[in-house]
Amino acid sequence: MSEASRQTVIPSLRYDDAPAAIAWLRDIFGMTEHFVAPGEDGRIDHAQLEWRGSLVMLGSASHDPEAWYDLSYRHGSVNLTAESAAQVNEVYARAQAAGATVMQPLEDTGYGSHAFTLADPEGNLWYLGTYDALADAP
Repeated sequence: MSEASRQTVIPSLRYDDAPAAIAWLRDIFGMTEHFVAPGEDGRIDHAQLEWRGSLVMLGSASHDPEAWYDLSYRHGSVNLTAESAAQVNEVYARAQAAGATVMQPLEDTGYGSHAFTLADPEGNLWYLGTYDALADAP
């Protein structure tokens, strides 16, 4: 895939406490708030967080059975591609220092990635590794 390619699939998650999820993603992975639309009573109607030129979207769960847009929550998994093994090590150390829930400890995988997986405070899984699924084949 060429360097000029744009992200065409954007993960979207729902949280009971979306502001806390935004803070966790900022503090652990260093994501930045690209766009945040606050709602009533501290809710987040829609947020876009940026990491290395890609976005993940999230918002507050409504628990309204009529809300077609209210995706199931606590069932997501997002894979992030790191720029280097050093970045993976840095984020892993920050996650450990913050007391994050490690689901898969830092390891060198059989498929050539230096990686780990965390569970965020609401149970969604976040993988960070050097494996790049979009890299051109050798």
